Amino acid sequence: METLARKKILYVITKSNWGGAQRYVFDLATALQNTFEVHVAFGQEGLLAQKLQAAGISTSHVKALQRDVSIHSDVKSFFELLQLFRTEKPDVVHLNSSKAAGIGALAARLARVPHIIFTAHGWPFAEKRNIVWRLFALLGSWATALLSHVVIVVSKNDLRVGKRLLLCSAKMHLIYNGIDLHMRFGSGENIRNAFPSGVRIVGTIGELTHNKNQIALIEQAKNNPSLYVAIVGDGEDYLYLKKKIEEYDLDTRVKLFGFMPASEVLRGFDVFALPSLKEGLPYVLLEAKVASLPIVAERVGGVGEILDTKDMGVFSLEHMIQKTVSLYRYRW
Repeated sequence: METLARKKILYVITKSNWGGAQRYVFDLATALQNTFEVHVAFGQEGLLAQKLQAAGISTSHVKALQRDVSIHSDVKSFFELLQLFRTEKPDVVHLNSSKAAGIGALAARLARVPHIIFTAHGWPFAEKRNIVWRLFALLGSWATALLSHVVIVVSKNDLRVGKRLLLCSAKMHLIYNGIDLHMRFGSGENIRNAFPSGVRIVGTIGELTHNKNQIALIEQAKNNPSLYVAIVGDGEDYLYLKKKIEEYDLDTRVKLFGFMPASEVLRGFDVFALPSLKEGLPYVLLEAKVASLPIVAERVGGVGEILDTKDMGVFSLEHMIQKTVSLYRYRW
């Protein structure tokens, strides 16, 4: 790896809040900062940006880059990324999240970046939305894959889907998300103390969005008077979920805890639930499995691959980093 010491890797991601894709970028950037010259570009400000800056990682804020579709903002962010790539002159651009990847792949091509990698953290066209939106997402994902030199998928399920994209099959590489399999967990008392003593707590962790489907647990608690639910995370659905809890008079049995690290709260659950409608390969499910919690989950994306595995070694952080670095070397 010494021969690659001066190579520059530029990661791009749409939002810098804290979710699976953001954790992925953080883990790679911090693990490789002594081997490569590492730079991270992001759109909206958030915890990822703060953690990167605290770790001494060079960053750029692409101010126009946002999740929602906006022709004006998307065109502006394209030119911001194009200028960034021409200024930084990276050897590798590693794209994450659909919006940043779609705009970034075209900008990287025009900037003549030697090696463009796109990690698909779950194909967006797999979401349960209307047919027009899904067709648009499919075309966008296909164009991004076509413009990239290498596409990383995080589950066998996504690999099968990706290989069906026209002219892109050979670009697909499966690399599972990885965690520290020897991680330590807190007592979870911050969760336990919020509920009556001795009750059985079903907990979930994740960004509060439609795809994470926390509303399903609230609906279950409405119909089951013995169900106690801890929802950990923050996001755009916070007020909606809070309103439903109040509407159903569930304040004593269903609680929103905001963002907290999984390692601090998992021991506070008796059962871990993942009601997601869409997933790539969820980090929190890996952590719940390492914590030896009973798990109830929808088998979407790579969820089944985690639940059924007999070798957690393939989900180690070291394994993920080694396989990703091998793709940074690819073509050189």
